[in-house]
Amino acid sequence: MPGYGAPAPNAATQAHGFGPYQLPPPRQRAPRRGALIGLGLVAVLLSGLIGGVVGNSLAGGRGGSIGVLGQPLPSVDEAAAPTTPVEAVAARVLPSVVQLRVEGPTATGEGSGMVLSADGLMLTNNHVVEEAAQAGTVTAVFHDGTTAQAQIVGRDPSSDVAVLRAQNLTGLTPVELGNSDSIRVGQQVVAFGAPLGLGGTVTTGIISAVDRAVNVGEEAGANTPTVLNALQTDAAINPGNSGGPLVDMEGRVVGINSAIATTGAQGGSIGVGFSIPINQARRVAEELERTGRASRAVLGVTVADDPRQAGAIIRGVTPGGAAQLAGIREGDVVLRFGDQRISTGTDLQAAVGSRAPGEVVEIQLADRTVQATLTAAPN
Repeated sequence: MPGYGAPAPNAATQAHGFGPYQLPPPRQRAPRRGALIGLGLVAVLLSGLIGGVVGNSLAGGRGGSIGVLGQPLPSVDEAAAPTTPVEAVAARVLPSVVQLRVEGPTATGEGSGMVLSADGLMLTNNHVVEEAAQAGTVTAVFHDGTTAQAQIVGRDPSSDVAVLRAQNLTGLTPVELGNSDSIRVGQQVVAFGAPLGLGGTVTTGIISAVDRAVNVGEEAGANTPTVLNALQTDAAINPGNSGGPLVDMEGRVVGINSAIATTGAQGGSIGVGFSIPINQARRVAEELERTGRASRAVLGVTVADDPRQAGAIIRGVTPGGAAQLAGIREGDVVLRFGDQRISTGTDLQAAVGSRAPGEVVEIQLADRTVQATLTAAPN
């Protein structure tokens, strides 16, 4: 599921080498016949002139056209259609969307981001800027064409979130953050970013699913495997959209566009895109901005799947971990984690990863219900 940015392809053009028509030399004719031909040409010219005058008269003197081609264009105000909700959202959000150009030791690419503060704090995916983390550069291109170098404030591969700061800029327009817990299946959303390097691109669609467990990692341009508890959308998302905002119809950010499913090596949108819910990303971003690193919740189990039954099968329990303290044992089957249904081990991994350390979660097992206090993974 590629989510890594890539520059826009260049369109190739071809010039066809057709030369000018070669007209044959005129044939010699007898004088009398030539005179007749000459008179015929004069008659044709006269009839054409008369026809032109009549046609111009019938057209009212407007260049000979008697259809819509001769009518004046309406004024800009008269031609404009009523503003649609998507247009209103685009006008509100685009000033806060950033195109990111990344150069690293072994690769270059492009992605997207969003402005979090007037003095240049920005949010994006870790996999967008990971290549520049050690010895590379990130250039931010804003909607008005302003460019600035950006420094990585902090990044978290496990949640695929990174925070940057544009240098020496003030007066930027921050996005407005929404509440991703309120998102409903079928709700209309708008995606922003720079697919294939085309900055300021806007696409629209709906929320296709929530709490979708998605494995991303090296195939998405990242060096660290990540399991997202994602929002699924059919809004067109392509390489280069990664890190851009997914917003509701009030222009509030509800997710970070992060990955897509494809049917071939070429990539590209097939209407199955995934975004990190903003509530999860916001918690991680706050920690990264404050400390440069983020904590991650763990349950303290290893899991497996059984195709004959739904749920995550507990295969191992960490001594002294959250699961053991809650009374979870090897062989238990997790069916629900909080209010989220669990069908596979990946579902449980994604659900745990979306929570914060210290949260108390009700866990429904096949034969009982327990409460677990999630602990923090060691750094």
